[in-house]
Amino acid sequence: MNFGITNLSIIPLRNQPSHKSEQVSQLLFGETYEVKQEQNGWLFVKCSYDGYEGWIDEIQHCPVTEKDFLNITNNQPGLALELVYSVTSSAISIPIVAGSSLPFFDGMNFKILKEKFIYNGQALQADAQNLTLFDRIAVRYLNVPYLWGGRSPFGIDCSGFTQIVFKFIGIKLHRDAYQQAEQGSVVNFIEEAVPGDLAFFANAEGKIVHTGIILKDHKIIHASGKVRIDKIDHFGIYNEGQKKYTHQLKIIKRIF
Repeated sequence: MNFGITNLSIIPLRNQPSHKSEQVSQLLFGETYEVKQEQNGWLFVKCSYDGYEGWIDEIQHCPVTEKDFLNITNNQPGLALELVYSVTSSAISIPIVAGSSLPFFDGMNFKILKEKFIYNGQALQADAQNLTLFDRIAVRYLNVPYLWGGRSPFGIDCSGFTQIVFKFIGIKLHRDAYQQAEQGSVVNFIEEAVPGDLAFFANAEGKIVHTGIILKDHKIIHASGKVRIDKIDHFGIYNEGQKKYTHQLKIIKRIF
């Protein structure tokens, strides 16, 4: 029971081995993980995609052998593009969300272990060529509610949003905003920013606590209350509805 794969729509990743503990992230369908520790019906796991660690309920664990784990993680999966769409096998139907991984995907069929599934929705292979679709992928999440630790269209946080969007173009971002701020190269001035750059924002203590994706025309798409588009300038994010700046700009990074 050293390795596993997510065979449910979403599995909460918690800070402590308890359903009462805060959700720090989520595993999406088809993503793999390594089991590091067991405790009272809970498993401490390390996510293959971003190295993030946390606890999952043992009853939601789907074990795989090390051989299968390596085969799946070393294979470039398809990525579900529909916000919500069901995959079907001869035995079951599972609703999955955008950003879910489809191991060994051939355009319609994929498999998890010995079970073969069909996915008839829109899907992409993670590839830099998807840069032309970058904006359209991001805006699919508009009005998705903010959820701490979320990575899905049913609830997503700021860094979960940026991570999933970049997943479609084959770029692995770390999980948290302050970690993502360590990636890429610095853009010195907001006037030099281009669509796809990541902007990071600090709290009163100067700690990075928020991120979003730069769009054209001095706009930014980010998860704050919901996934939304606001204006951005050298001060930060300006919310038209509230008539005030809501986030103080700290740094801009170019990831690709």
